[in-house]
Amino acid sequence: MPWQNLIERGERLPAHPDLAEGYASLLQRLGPVTPFELAVTGARLMATPGLAFLVGYQAALRVLWPSAPQSLGALCATEQRSLRPADMQTRVTDLRLNGRKDFVTTGDAAEWLLVAARGEAFGEPPQLNLAVVYPGEPGVTLEKLPAIALMPDISHGRVVLDGALCELLAGDGWDAYVKPFRTLEDLYVLSAMAAWLYGVGQECAWPQALQLRLLGLLAGCAEVSRHNPSSAAGHVLLGGLFAQFNGLDGELNDALVVGPALWHEMWTRDKAVMDMAAGARAKRLAKALGSSLG
Repeated sequence: MPWQNLIERGERLPAHPDLAEGYASLLQRLGPVTPFELAVTGARLMATPGLAFLVGYQAALRVLWPSAPQSLGALCATEQRSLRPADMQTRVTDLRLNGRKDFVTTGDAAEWLLVAARGEAFGEPPQLNLAVVYPGEPGVTLEKLPAIALMPDISHGRVVLDGALCELLAGDGWDAYVKPFRTLEDLYVLSAMAAWLYGVGQECAWPQALQLRLLGLLAGCAEVSRHNPSSAAGHVLLGGLFAQFNGLDGELNDALVVGPALWHEMWTRDKAVMDMAAGARAKRLAKALGSSLG
């Protein structure tokens, strides 16, 4: 990670009304980067917490699927608010997908989708595959949903699949992709948000101690990014990073409230995204601590 690129102040990119074009502009600005560099230096340049989240999410996707296209993508697993394979109705048969997914991050701006689909014979235990499809191809329909209060600048939608031709990625869809992505998303979104806040701190001349603590948190994120997302040690270290981040809440609020109102308003509105997966993260941490102590 070329830390100097983060420490040196850079001009933010303006928010683009088209997510795909805005993301393309960011990639052009950054040039070739690793996923962690994308999450950190990319999020630092974003105009809003929502756009920083988007960059972290895209970085996590590229760790999950290193051959991912450069354009915006999304992982589609949730059905009826559930990630349990047994609750999924989307199926793949002879490389054809049928079903629907309820939540597509980036809405109709996504240019490729990773879709979790069951592929076992009827009556057998659920077995997931991960399929790649492209919106606009026959049988793939993306529907943009109304904006929600949290991160309203990041669209979301649903995908309907009707005999869509797909490619299958190697490996088990749950163990190799859906399950580890939950950890990858936690890590890379945390990295992106910390980098965005660090940039705000630079611009607003926050107390040096707070800026240094954010940098220290990012250095910890860099270390955890080297760990297998399925490892117990990685989950324990990630738990430590979130404990550090949560411990900064009071200082961050104090610094934001005396600065430009816009920064404070955006962060107050969007910071809840960091708590959305807290329950699942706590369960993974407890399991990891149990295995490491056993």
